Amino acid sequence: MAMLPPFKDNIIKEYLDADTQTQIAGFDLTAKDIMILEDGGIIDFDNSERFIPEHKILEPQNKKWILEPGGYLVRYNEIVEVPLNAIGIVLPRSSLMRIGAMLCSAVWDPGYKGRGIGLLIVNAKITVFEGARIAQIVFIKTQEKLDEGYSGTYQNEK
Repeated sequence: MAMLPPFKDNIIKEYLDADTQTQIAGFDLTAKDIMILEDGGIIDFDNSERFIPEHKILEPQNKKWILEPGGYLVRYNEIVEVPLNAIGIVLPRSSLMRIGAMLCSAVWDPGYKGRGIGLLIVNAKITVFEGARIAQIVFIKTQEKLDEGYSGTYQNEK
């Protein structure tokens, strides 16, 4: 399968296998880290009271995580640079849903750069291998190309 031009190191970096991860409508994101929240957080209107709790990385056992029902954060292997004329939407792969889990994400703004994080909601005991393809990012072209992109707190996430 020929790799689609947008995914050739200018938008997505540090992927595991471009031919396998390139899909008809997007690009598969893979699991790098799975984390739990150490405490609750705070969110408000202007971020003056925002508090993001610490995340504890769960160490995989034999290159896999066995997850009990609950909420987790997943950090992707891939570093994404959303073009200034697009947004990124991350959706779960259907296989993830079929084993009893769901992945939630926010819109990835034009100009966002980093190794994003999604909320993994597990409804039944599941096993996730390191590097498992769990999500797909789809880019939607905006009407205008911005001169400057996202410059918020999560820019250049590691």
